[in-house]
Amino acid sequence: MTDGTVDGMAAPLLRVRGLAKHYPVRRGLFGRAAGSVRAVHDVSFDLAAGETLGLVGESGCGKTTTGRAVLRLIEPTAGQVTFDGADVRALGARDLRKLRRHMQLVFQDPFSSLNPRMTVGATVREGLTIHRLAEGAAADRRVRELLDEVGLRPEYAARYPHEFSGGQRQRVGIARALAVEPKLIVCDEPVSALDVSVQAQVVNLLVDLQRRRGLSYLFIAHDLSVVEHMADRVAVMYLGKIVELATSRALYAEPLMPYTQALLSAIPVARPGARRQRIVLQGDVPSPANPPTGCVFHPRCFHPAKDAACARLDPPLEEKAPGHWAACLKQAPTAVDWAAQQAAGGTRPPERFLPVLGTAPVATGAAS
Repeated sequence: MTDGTVDGMAAPLLRVRGLAKHYPVRRGLFGRAAGSVRAVHDVSFDLAAGETLGLVGESGCGKTTTGRAVLRLIEPTAGQVTFDGADVRALGARDLRKLRRHMQLVFQDPFSSLNPRMTVGATVREGLTIHRLAEGAAADRRVRELLDEVGLRPEYAARYPHEFSGGQRQRVGIARALAVEPKLIVCDEPVSALDVSVQAQVVNLLVDLQRRRGLSYLFIAHDLSVVEHMADRVAVMYLGKIVELATSRALYAEPLMPYTQALLSAIPVARPGARRQRIVLQGDVPSPANPPTGCVFHPRCFHPAKDAACARLDPPLEEKAPGHWAACLKQAPTAVDWAAQQAAGGTRPPERFLPVLGTAPVATGAAS
Protein backbone atom coordinates (compact mmCIF):
# COMPACT_ATOMS: atom_id res chain seq x y z
CA MET A 1 0.00 0.00 0.00
CA THR A 2 2.94 2.33 0.55
CA ASP A 3 3.55 2.53 -3.21
CA GLY A 4 -0.09 3.31 -3.97
CA THR A 5 -0.93 -0.01 -5.58
CA VAL A 6 -4.02 -2.12 -5.00
CA ASP A 7 -3.74 -5.82 -5.81
CA GLY A 8 -0.96 -5.13 -8.30
CA MET A 9 -2.74 -2.25 -10.08
CA ALA A 10 -0.64 0.91 -10.38
CA ALA A 11 -3.44 3.48 -10.71
CA PRO A 12 -6.22 3.24 -8.11
CA LEU A 13 -9.35 5.29 -8.71
CA LEU A 14 -9.12 6.79 -5.21
CA ARG A 15 -5.90 7.26 -3.28
CA VAL A 16 -5.90 8.61 0.28
CA ARG A 17 -2.69 9.34 2.17
CA GLY A 18 -2.29 10.68 5.70
CA LEU A 19 -5.86 12.00 5.89
CA ALA A 20 -6.65 13.85 9.11
CA LYS A 21 -9.55 15.87 10.48
CA HIS A 22 -9.04 17.62 13.83
CA TYR A 23 -11.71 19.79 15.44
CA PRO A 24 -10.44 22.55 17.75
CA VAL A 25 -11.72 22.63 21.34
CA ARG A 26 -12.32 26.26 22.32
CA ARG A 27 -12.73 27.54 25.86
CA GLY A 28 -12.89 30.81 27.70
CA LEU A 29 -14.49 34.14 26.93
CA PHE A 30 -12.51 34.63 23.73
CA GLY A 31 -12.87 31.07 22.48
CA ARG A 32 -9.19 30.29 22.48
CA ALA A 33 -8.11 26.86 21.27
CA ALA A 34 -7.42 24.60 24.24
CA GLY A 35 -6.83 21.38 22.33
CA SER A 36 -8.34 19.39 19.50
CA VAL A 37 -10.50 16.35 18.83
CA ARG A 38 -8.73 13.89 16.53
CA ALA A 39 -11.76 12.59 14.66
CA VAL A 40 -9.56 11.15 11.89
CA HIS A 41 -5.79 10.82 12.12
CA ASP A 42 -3.29 9.55 9.52
CA VAL A 43 -5.70 7.44 7.44
CA SER A 44 -4.36 5.93 4.21
CA PHE A 45 -5.95 3.54 1.72
CA ASP A 46 -6.49 2.89 -2.00
CA LEU A 47 -9.69 2.02 -3.84
CA ALA A 48 -9.60 0.45 -7.29
CA ALA A 49 -12.18 0.92 -10.04
CA GLY A 50 -15.07 -1.49 -9.56
CA GLU A 51 -13.98 -2.40 -6.02
CA THR A 52 -15.86 -2.18 -2.71
CA LEU A 53 -13.86 -1.17 0.35
CA GLY A 54 -15.69 -1.69 3.64
CA LEU A 55 -14.92 0.81 6.40
CA VAL A 56 -16.01 -0.59 9.77
CA GLY A 57 -15.73 0.20 13.46
CA GLU A 58 -17.64 1.33 16.51
CA SER A 59 -19.77 4.46 16.53
CA GLY A 60 -17.57 7.54 16.84
CA CYS A 61 -14.43 5.93 15.38
CA GLY A 62 -14.30 8.38 12.44
CA LYS A 63 -15.86 6.37 9.60
CA THR A 64 -18.36 9.01 8.45
CA THR A 65 -15.84 11.82 8.91
CA THR A 66 -13.42 9.92 6.67
CA GLY A 67 -16.03 9.49 3.95
CA ARG A 68 -17.05 13.14 4.00
CA ALA A 69 -13.46 14.36 4.11
CA VAL A 70 -12.69 12.30 1.00
CA LEU A 71 -15.55 14.09 -0.79
CA ARG A 72 -14.55 17.44 0.76
CA LEU A 73 -17.99 17.86 2.24
CA ILE A 74 -15.86 18.73 5.25
CA GLU A 75 -12.39 20.17 4.78
CA PRO A 76 -9.57 17.84 5.89
CA THR A 77 -6.98 19.19 8.29
CA ALA A 78 -4.16 17.37 6.52
CA GLY A 79 -3.48 14.64 4.01
CA GLN A 80 -3.79 13.97 0.30
CA VAL A 81 -6.84 12.76 -1.62
CA THR A 82 -6.38 11.86 -5.28
CA PHE A 83 -9.40 10.84 -7.35
CA ASP A 84 -8.94 9.64 -10.93
CA GLY A 85 -5.63 11.49 -11.10
CA ALA A 86 -6.97 14.80 -9.69
CA ASP A 87 -5.77 16.31 -6.40
CA VAL A 88 -9.14 16.82 -4.68
CA ARG A 89 -7.80 19.14 -1.97
CA ALA A 90 -6.22 21.49 -4.53
CA LEU A 91 -9.39 22.06 -6.58
CA GLY A 92 -11.25 25.35 -6.61
CA ALA A 93 -15.02 25.59 -6.19
CA ARG A 94 -15.82 25.31 -9.91
CA ASP A 95 -13.53 22.34 -10.58
CA LEU A 96 -14.69 20.64 -7.38
CA ARG A 97 -18.32 20.87 -8.50
CA LYS A 98 -17.39 19.23 -11.81
CA LEU A 99 -15.54 16.47 -10.01
CA ARG A 100 -18.41 15.80 -7.62
CA ARG A 101 -20.44 14.52 -10.53
CA HIS A 102 -18.16 11.47 -10.34
CA MET A 103 -18.14 11.21 -6.52
CA GLN A 104 -21.53 10.80 -4.88
CA LEU A 105 -22.88 10.01 -1.40
CA VAL A 106 -25.75 7.86 -0.14
CA PHE A 107 -26.71 9.05 3.34
CA GLN A 108 -27.48 6.97 6.42
CA ASP A 109 -30.94 8.42 7.15
CA PRO A 110 -33.15 8.04 4.06
CA PHE A 111 -35.73 10.51 5.42
CA SER A 112 -33.70 13.51 6.57
CA SER A 113 -31.51 13.33 3.45
CA LEU A 114 -34.53 14.08 1.21
CA ASN A 115 -36.20 17.48 0.95
CA PRO A 116 -39.81 17.00 2.15
CA ARG A 117 -40.96 19.90 -0.05
CA MET A 118 -39.65 18.33 -3.27
CA THR A 119 -41.22 15.47 -5.17
CA VAL A 120 -39.13 12.38 -5.77
CA GLY A 121 -38.90 13.29 -9.44
CA ALA A 122 -37.59 16.78 -8.65
CA THR A 123 -35.05 15.32 -6.20
CA VAL A 124 -33.62 12.89 -8.75
CA ARG A 125 -33.75 15.48 -11.53
CA GLU A 126 -31.82 18.11 -9.56
CA GLY A 127 -28.43 16.60 -10.32
CA LEU A 128 -29.24 16.40 -14.03
CA THR A 129 -30.07 20.11 -14.00
CA ILE A 130 -27.03 21.25 -12.00
CA HIS A 131 -24.59 19.37 -14.23
CA ARG A 132 -26.59 20.13 -17.42
CA LEU A 133 -26.91 16.49 -18.37
CA ALA A 134 -30.55 16.60 -19.51
CA GLU A 135 -33.45 19.02 -19.69
CA GLY A 136 -37.17 18.95 -20.41
CA ALA A 137 -38.63 15.70 -21.74
CA ALA A 138 -35.19 14.06 -21.80
CA ALA A 139 -34.74 14.74 -18.07
CA ASP A 140 -38.24 13.41 -17.29
CA ARG A 141 -37.47 10.25 -19.24
CA ARG A 142 -34.15 9.84 -17.45
CA VAL A 143 -35.85 10.21 -14.04
CA ARG A 144 -38.33 7.46 -14.92
CA GLU A 145 -35.48 5.19 -16.06
CA LEU A 146 -33.56 5.76 -12.82
CA LEU A 147 -36.58 5.01 -10.63
CA ASP A 148 -37.17 1.81 -12.56
CA GLU A 149 -33.49 0.87 -12.21
CA VAL A 150 -33.66 1.05 -8.41
CA GLY A 151 -36.93 -0.90 -8.21
CA LEU A 152 -39.50 1.92 -7.98
CA ARG A 153 -42.42 2.59 -10.30
CA PRO A 154 -41.91 5.50 -12.72
CA GLU A 155 -45.19 7.11 -11.63
CA TYR A 156 -43.74 7.54 -8.12
CA ALA A 157 -41.90 10.59 -9.46
CA ALA A 158 -44.92 12.76 -8.56
CA ARG A 159 -44.97 11.67 -4.90
CA TYR A 160 -43.28 13.17 -1.84
CA PRO A 161 -40.82 11.46 0.55
CA HIS A 162 -43.36 11.06 3.38
CA GLU A 163 -45.42 8.76 1.13
CA PHE A 164 -42.70 6.11 1.03
CA SER A 165 -41.30 3.50 3.40
CA GLY A 166 -37.73 3.69 4.68
CA GLY A 167 -36.47 1.20 2.11
CA GLN A 168 -38.20 3.03 -0.74
CA ARG A 169 -36.73 6.36 0.41
CA GLN A 170 -33.26 4.85 0.42
CA ARG A 171 -33.84 3.68 -3.15
CA VAL A 172 -34.68 7.27 -4.05
CA GLY A 173 -31.39 8.37 -2.49
CA ILE A 174 -29.55 5.77 -4.58
CA ALA A 175 -31.34 6.94 -7.73
CA ARG A 176 -30.31 10.52 -6.97
CA ALA A 177 -26.68 9.44 -6.65
CA LEU A 178 -26.83 7.46 -9.90
CA ALA A 179 -28.39 10.33 -11.88
CA VAL A 180 -25.03 12.01 -12.62
CA GLU A 181 -23.27 8.78 -13.70
CA PRO A 182 -20.70 8.62 -10.86
CA LYS A 183 -17.62 6.42 -10.69
CA LEU A 184 -17.48 6.34 -6.88
CA ILE A 185 -20.29 6.22 -4.34
CA VAL A 186 -19.61 6.68 -0.63
CA CYS A 187 -22.30 4.64 1.14
CA ASP A 188 -22.58 6.03 4.67
CA GLU A 189 -24.27 3.18 6.59
CA PRO A 190 -27.02 2.99 3.93
CA VAL A 191 -28.87 0.07 5.54
CA SER A 192 -28.42 0.69 9.28
CA ALA A 193 -31.80 2.48 9.61
CA LEU A 194 -33.73 -0.23 7.73
CA ASP A 195 -35.42 -3.48 8.75
CA VAL A 196 -33.33 -6.62 8.29
CA SER A 197 -35.35 -7.92 5.33
CA VAL A 198 -35.16 -4.52 3.63
CA GLN A 199 -31.42 -4.33 4.32
CA ALA A 200 -30.89 -7.45 2.20
CA GLN A 201 -32.89 -5.96 -0.66
CA VAL A 202 -30.90 -2.71 -0.65
CA VAL A 203 -27.56 -4.54 -0.40
CA ASN A 204 -28.53 -6.78 -3.33
CA LEU A 205 -29.54 -3.68 -5.30
CA LEU A 206 -26.15 -2.05 -4.66
CA VAL A 207 -24.35 -5.23 -5.76
CA ASP A 208 -26.41 -5.41 -8.97
CA LEU A 209 -25.78 -1.74 -9.74
CA GLN A 210 -22.05 -2.21 -9.22
CA ARG A 211 -22.02 -5.16 -11.59
CA ARG A 212 -23.93 -3.31 -14.30
CA ARG A 213 -22.24 0.09 -14.00
CA GLY A 214 -18.73 -0.79 -12.80
CA LEU A 215 -19.12 1.40 -9.70
CA SER A 216 -16.65 1.69 -6.84
CA TYR A 217 -18.02 1.81 -3.29
CA LEU A 218 -16.58 3.10 -0.05
CA PHE A 219 -19.04 1.19 2.12
CA ILE A 220 -19.21 2.55 5.68
CA ALA A 221 -20.89 0.29 8.23
CA HIS A 222 -20.75 -1.01 11.77
CA ASP A 223 -22.48 -4.32 10.92
CA LEU A 224 -19.68 -6.69 9.98
CA SER A 225 -22.08 -9.35 8.73
CA VAL A 226 -23.27 -6.95 6.00
CA VAL A 227 -19.74 -5.93 5.08
CA GLU A 228 -18.61 -9.56 4.78
CA HIS A 229 -20.95 -10.15 1.82
CA MET A 230 -20.53 -6.68 0.30
CA ALA A 231 -16.84 -5.75 0.42
CA ASP A 232 -13.81 -6.96 -1.53
CA ARG A 233 -11.51 -5.52 1.14
CA VAL A 234 -12.19 -4.29 4.67
CA ALA A 235 -10.54 -1.49 6.68
CA VAL A 236 -11.13 -1.52 10.44
CA MET A 237 -11.04 1.84 12.25
CA TYR A 238 -10.51 2.56 15.92
CA LEU A 239 -10.28 6.03 17.47
CA GLY A 240 -9.75 7.75 14.12
CA LYS A 241 -7.10 5.38 12.76
CA ILE A 242 -7.12 2.33 10.49
CA VAL A 243 -5.83 -0.58 12.57
CA GLU A 244 -6.33 -3.43 10.08
CA LEU A 245 -6.78 -3.67 6.30
CA ALA A 246 -7.17 -6.89 4.34
CA THR A 247 -9.28 -8.73 1.82
CA SER A 248 -12.67 -9.68 3.17
CA ARG A 249 -11.82 -13.37 3.00
CA ALA A 250 -8.53 -12.98 4.89
CA LEU A 251 -9.88 -10.65 7.56
CA TYR A 252 -12.86 -12.80 8.46
CA ALA A 253 -10.84 -16.02 8.33
CA GLU A 254 -7.83 -14.81 10.36
CA PRO A 255 -8.15 -11.37 12.00
CA LEU A 256 -4.78 -10.20 13.33
CA MET A 257 -5.56 -7.02 15.26
CA PRO A 258 -7.04 -7.79 18.72
CA TYR A 259 -9.70 -5.12 18.19
CA THR A 260 -10.84 -6.81 14.98
CA GLN A 261 -10.92 -10.14 16.79
CA ALA A 262 -13.24 -8.65 19.41
CA LEU A 263 -15.52 -7.14 16.75
CA LEU A 264 -15.86 -10.42 14.88
CA SER A 265 -16.62 -12.30 18.07
CA ALA A 266 -19.68 -10.08 18.54
CA ILE A 267 -21.35 -11.10 15.25
CA PRO A 268 -24.59 -12.97 16.04
CA VAL A 269 -24.78 -16.61 14.99
CA ALA A 270 -27.74 -17.42 12.74
CA ARG A 271 -28.00 -21.01 13.93
CA PRO A 272 -30.31 -22.22 16.70
CA GLY A 273 -28.55 -23.85 19.62
CA ALA A 274 -25.19 -22.21 18.99
CA ARG A 275 -23.39 -19.15 20.26
CA ARG A 276 -20.11 -17.50 19.37
CA GLN A 277 -17.23 -17.46 21.83
CA ARG A 278 -17.39 -13.77 22.73
CA ILE A 279 -14.41 -11.55 23.53
CA VAL A 280 -15.59 -8.87 25.95
CA LEU A 281 -13.43 -5.76 25.98
CA GLN A 282 -12.72 -4.07 29.29
CA GLY A 283 -13.06 -0.34 29.83
CA ASP A 284 -14.47 2.40 27.58
CA VAL A 285 -13.29 3.85 24.30
CA PRO A 286 -10.84 6.71 25.08
CA SER A 287 -11.77 10.25 24.14
CA PRO A 288 -10.47 11.43 20.74
CA ALA A 289 -9.75 14.74 22.49
CA ASN A 290 -7.26 12.92 24.74
CA PRO A 291 -6.13 9.76 22.92
CA PRO A 292 -3.73 7.38 24.65
CA THR A 293 -0.04 7.42 23.79
CA GLY A 294 1.41 4.58 21.80
CA CYS A 295 -1.10 2.12 20.37
CA VAL A 296 -4.59 3.66 20.52
CA PHE A 297 -6.05 0.27 21.50
CA HIS A 298 -3.57 -0.70 24.21
CA PRO A 299 -5.76 0.34 27.24
CA ARG A 300 -8.34 -2.30 26.21
CA CYS A 301 -6.06 -4.82 24.50
CA PHE A 302 -6.09 -8.47 25.60
CA HIS A 303 -3.07 -9.72 23.61
CA PRO A 304 -1.03 -11.93 25.98
CA ALA A 305 2.21 -10.13 25.06
CA LYS A 306 0.94 -6.62 25.85
CA ASP A 307 3.45 -4.63 27.89
CA ALA A 308 4.78 -1.11 28.50
CA ALA A 309 6.07 -0.80 24.91
CA CYS A 310 2.46 -0.77 23.66
CA ALA A 311 1.84 2.41 25.64
CA ARG A 312 4.95 4.17 24.32
CA LEU A 313 5.41 3.11 20.69
CA ASP A 314 2.90 4.00 17.96
CA PRO A 315 2.63 0.81 15.88
CA PRO A 316 2.83 1.27 12.09
CA LEU A 317 0.17 -0.18 9.81
CA GLU A 318 2.42 -2.90 8.42
CA GLU A 319 2.01 -5.91 6.16
CA LYS A 320 1.82 -9.01 8.35
CA ALA A 321 0.91 -11.32 5.44
CA PRO A 322 0.56 -10.68 1.68
CA GLY A 323 -2.15 -8.02 1.35
CA HIS A 324 -2.97 -8.14 5.06
CA TRP A 325 -2.03 -5.03 7.07
CA ALA A 326 -2.35 -4.55 10.82
CA ALA A 327 -1.13 -2.06 13.42
CA CYS A 328 0.07 -4.20 16.33
CA LEU A 329 3.55 -4.40 17.87
CA LYS A 330 2.86 -7.74 19.50
CA GLN A 331 1.31 -9.61 16.58
CA ALA A 332 4.22 -11.30 14.85
CA PRO A 333 5.77 -10.60 12.43
CA THR A 334 6.58 -6.92 12.98
CA ALA A 335 9.15 -4.49 11.60
CA VAL A 336 9.52 -2.93 15.08
CA ASP A 337 12.35 -5.12 16.32
CA TRP A 338 12.53 -6.54 19.82
CA ALA A 339 15.47 -4.33 20.80
CA ALA A 340 13.40 -1.18 20.08
CA GLN A 341 10.52 -2.59 22.10
CA GLN A 342 12.82 -3.41 25.01
CA ALA A 343 14.19 0.14 24.93
CA ALA A 344 10.60 1.35 25.31
CA GLY A 345 9.99 -0.89 28.34
CA GLY A 346 8.94 -4.06 26.57
CA THR A 347 9.19 -7.28 28.57
CA ARG A 348 7.27 -9.71 26.34
CA PRO A 349 8.41 -10.42 22.78
CA PRO A 350 5.87 -10.46 19.90
CA GLU A 351 3.99 -13.69 19.36
CA ARG A 352 1.30 -14.97 17.02
CA PHE A 353 -2.05 -14.71 18.80
CA LEU A 354 -5.20 -15.97 17.06
CA PRO A 355 -7.99 -16.70 19.56
CA VAL A 356 -10.70 -19.14 18.50
CA LEU A 357 -13.73 -17.20 17.26
CA GLY A 358 -15.82 -20.23 16.37
CA THR A 359 -19.22 -21.25 17.71
CA ALA A 360 -20.13 -23.54 20.56
CA PRO A 361 -23.43 -25.21 21.50
CA VAL A 362 -25.55 -23.50 24.14
CA ALA A 363 -25.72 -25.55 27.34
CA THR A 364 -29.15 -26.97 28.14
CA GLY A 365 -31.05 -24.69 30.48
CA ALA A 366 -28.49 -21.87 30.18
CA ALA A 367 -29.77 -18.34 30.20
CA SER A 368 -29.65 -16.60 26.83
